[in-house]
Amino acid sequence: MRNAKALFLLALAVIFGLAAAYYATLWVAQRGTIQSSKVAVAALDIELGSRITPQMLTLVDWPAGSLPPGAFDEVAKLQDRVVKQAIPRGDAVLERKLSPPGTQGGLSAVIAEGKRAMTVRVNDVVGVAGFALPGNYVDVMVNTQKDQKAGAESQISVTVLEQVLVLAVAQEAGRDDTKPKVVSAVTLELSPDEAERLDLARNVGTLSLVLRNQLDKESVATKGITRDQLLGLQKPVAPVPAPQPRTVRVVMKAEPPPVAVMAAPPAPRRDCVEIISHGNRSVSCF
Repeated sequence: MRNAKALFLLALAVIFGLAAAYYATLWVAQRGTIQSSKVAVAALDIELGSRITPQMLTLVDWPAGSLPPGAFDEVAKLQDRVVKQAIPRGDAVLERKLSPPGTQGGLSAVIAEGKRAMTVRVNDVVGVAGFALPGNYVDVMVNTQKDQKAGAESQISVTVLEQVLVLAVAQEAGRDDTKPKVVSAVTLELSPDEAERLDLARNVGTLSLVLRNQLDKESVATKGITRDQLLGLQKPVAPVPAPQPRTVRVVMKAEPPPVAVMAAPPAPRRDCVEIISHGNRSVSCF
């Protein structure tokens, strides 16, 4: 009895084992039939602005149903293309990460269309203690002197540019490093109008960079601040009294009564005698 029970359990275990092996074989066979394609990926870390060579790439199998848009299936198609976005090792090389064909390497390849690159001199304070790294956004503030007018205050600090992209610090454009770097120059990406404003600002005053959150895109218009406003020394402006309404009294003059004109009394009647003497004629009244 005991032998029969043991044989039954042994046979049941063999059946379950064969079933598991059968389903495992089917699963492996199905996985083996998944179609794949070759995709070019970075064989090493490719820095921003680098020109691609065949030694930087390798081809790997990629499921055909999940190919990333813009992927390349041949290394030769990427010969001499310039990277405008750093590509870490193992990442697929995509068209959106590359500059247009024919672009020369270097920082100029990563400047956005319609933009310009301009370098300004900074120190450890102006450069936000080295935390303004490539890929960060900063505001540019200038401290300058206003024109003197009738003894008015002249010193003012005001923000002249907002949301400016830092392209490079010193001669480095890599955007993967988070360690602060104290440098003497920072290269910014600007529109032509912004480049003119920055050039004027650095010649009329002292520049400061203000680091901002990369996700904060809101523009805040400020009027700047003067020395007296900062120290609370500005004299309050006396309010201009509102004009009081004026009462105009109109006096209507009555027309004078008509003056009666008395007719002159008639002259008293007189008796006259005409006298003719020796050819002369005369009149005598009495």
